[in-house]
Amino acid sequence: MSSQSSGTDTTGKTVAGKIAVVMGSQSDWPVMQYAVEQLSDFGVAYEAKVVSAHRTPELLFEFAETARDRGFAAIIAGAGGAAHLPGMLAAKTTLPVLGVPVPSKYLKGMDSLLSIVQMPRGIPVATYAIGEAGAANAALSAIAMLAVNDESLAQKLDDFRARQQQSVFAMTLPPADS
Repeated sequence: MSSQSSGTDTTGKTVAGKIAVVMGSQSDWPVMQYAVEQLSDFGVAYEAKVVSAHRTPELLFEFAETARDRGFAAIIAGAGGAAHLPGMLAAKTTLPVLGVPVPSKYLKGMDSLLSIVQMPRGIPVATYAIGEAGAANAALSAIAMLAVNDESLAQKLDDFRARQQQSVFAMTLPPADS
């Protein structure tokens, strides 16, 4: 998978800030695309690419060590199986790292979750739910971080939450069977 990048919202307006979305392999994309979609919806600039902790460790180190200089505000890292990517990124940068456990074939992502969440003291990785919800929520957390200093983005986040609330209010249940 080649690198992807974007930074305009659905109205074409560019939002300040840049988020890295990295994953251990192309097979993680079906989950991690939910982070990218969320960032795109808010017009947050991002770069999405594959950086393997095990197959390309030098690339991982270079990516993490230069991320701040390249304008990233946070890194969303998705990985399955042993899931060392988020932790190794956190070891090499002081940027916030948001870890997304990707479901695995045999253990359904529990192995990934435990690997990402059990970081040693001093090397934090904010860990999210396994799978698509985790990827989307990691992006929403990154958006909230950027919104601290961006009133326009904060308003978009408030509007998003209001739409979620309205969708719940609009829900109706079918009548009970007698």
